[in-house]
Formats: sequence, structure tokens, C-alpha cells
Amino acid sequence: MRFPWGARTLPPEAGVTLEAGERVLVHARTADGGYVVATDRALRLPAGAPLPWYRIDRAVWDEEGLLVVGTDGTQRRVDLPDPGRLPEAVRERVTSSILASRHVRLGDRGGVRLVARRVPGQDAAEWEFVFDAGLDPADPGLRAAAEQALEELRRNLGV
Repeated sequence: MRFPWGARTLPPEAGVTLEAGERVLVHARTADGGYVVATDRALRLPAGAPLPWYRIDRAVWDEEGLLVVGTDGTQRRVDLPDPGRLPEAVRERVTSSILASRHVRLGDRGGVRLVARRVPGQDAAEWEFVFDAGLDPADPGLRAAAEQALEELRRNLGV
């Protein structure tokens, strides 16, 4: 499959070791001389383990660079003076990992976003809860309500 942003060869100075069969889609140089690399499997940021696409909740771009928010809430910031086609590639790969996403109200204080993500090599989707700001994900009552909402959604979707 050919990607619209055009796969490029990764320069040796990038210092990235790819897994067997992993393909580079696009890359960009960071402000400090490192590289951000988008592959068919993951986003590779300098000085860190690869972030599989299904583990990225969102990526936010601004004039300085990229902020990546993981599904576990962790945040990584990278300064990219010239991101090139990286934003387009990241958007497409993260979006393609999402099978379903629905927001459900859990009461007057807010709700939860129920997200099903495609995990390579697995038949079943991986579901996650993303609670609205101000809600405590550890609250047993909220967790039970979110679980109930998930079961109802799964019944409606037939998954």
C-alpha cells in the first residue's frame, strides 16, 4: 500500500532500530537534532519506547511542535521546527486505530468517552474509558456506570 505522504528512507543518523517488517512512513527532525518517525506500527519519539498507534489518545500540533497524549494520560512534547508531512501521517494512523468512539453522560457532573481501538494481531477490540475532566476514574460508582454503558453500547453495536 502506498501512503499519500510518501514513505522515505530513514537517515542512518536517526539512530532508530525498526522491528522486522516495520516500514517508515515519514519522519521529521526535532529542534535538538533528533528524529520523530512515523512507521506503519508506531510513532517513535526521541529517547523513548515506540508508541503503538492504538496507545495514542491524541496528538496536538502547534507552531512549536507536537504534544502526544497516550491513552494512559501520559504526555510527551517534541519541538519540531519543520514537521513536513508528519501531522497528516499521525492523524491518519491514530484515527485508523479507532473502531468506535461514543460519549455517554453519567450524571450531572459529566460522562465518559467509550473508545474501541484496533490492536494489531488481536481479533477483539480493546475498549477504554476516557472520563471527563473533574471525574474520578477510580470512583467505584462511576466505573460501574461506565461498565454498564459499555455493555449497552456493545449490545447495540453487536460486538
